[in-house]
Amino acid sequence: MKNILDEIMELKKERDAIILAHNYQIPEIQDIADVVGDSLKLSQVGKESEQRTIVLSGVRFMAESAKILSPEKTVLLPASDAGCPMADMIDIDKLRAFKAENPGVPVMCYVNSSADVKAESDICCTSANALKIARSLESDKILFVPDKCLGGYIAKMIPEKEFILYDGYCVTHNRIKREEVLKIRELYPESPILVHPECSSEIADMADFVGSTSQIISYAKNSDSREIIIGTEMGVMHKLQNDNPDKSFKLLSPSLICPNMKKTTLEDIRDALKYGREEIVLDEDIRVRAEKSLDDMLKLS
Repeated sequence: MKNILDEIMELKKERDAIILAHNYQIPEIQDIADVVGDSLKLSQVGKESEQRTIVLSGVRFMAESAKILSPEKTVLLPASDAGCPMADMIDIDKLRAFKAENPGVPVMCYVNSSADVKAESDICCTSANALKIARSLESDKILFVPDKCLGGYIAKMIPEKEFILYDGYCVTHNRIKREEVLKIRELYPESPILVHPECSSEIADMADFVGSTSQIISYAKNSDSREIIIGTEMGVMHKLQNDNPDKSFKLLSPSLICPNMKKTTLEDIRDALKYGREEIVLDEDIRVRAEKSLDDMLKLS
């Protein structure tokens, strides 16, 4: 009897598929993926790949982004109920109301958002390129959606511009408490604390480094420190430890677990390949307009 890993490899070949997994996925998923990375990297890899099917092991907005950039390919989301609470905090009607309150101000949209929100925005950004994108915009006033924490971090770094922030946030990153940072600093005074800009400004101000998941991974790799504190979703610990076996990593808070990122199982990957589910289908008008927001970002990146 075939084990599930053999089944996945056979089905992947039959369906001409590539398996892409986000850094926050469970270790078993990361280990069988063709590529592990952040949401934008996965979408770009999917677009550039020769395979006609993309299996996106992450959450819905990531699968939508892959479909936006690869409309001719079949994009499958193995865990159909894997959503993003922050992305769900804004929809097209809420965004239009936000724009109506601030007429003529360009909208900069975090990629952690739905396809229709991207379509209604002027340009997208990631946590890695947000500063560069914001600086490149000619306007001295910017509407930022949906993450007020990332937006606030950008605003602090670019004081010459005014940022009007939508009231959204990452439920997971915002669980970190000030007391946890103080405690771990006391226990490991020589260890740098690396956090994601989706954390609250209070937590970001207490850290030694603030950066995207990919930037945290890079910092950890190049750091001379042998012991590093990680302030982002726990899934990244798997890659950090694999890439740096000579270093020790400690999670800043035990609450840094995203339930949606943990929903995908090996059985889900197998069944997605076997039954073609769940296929991402987007309205073409929305897809085209969302693609422009992503393409404009990529040109500036």
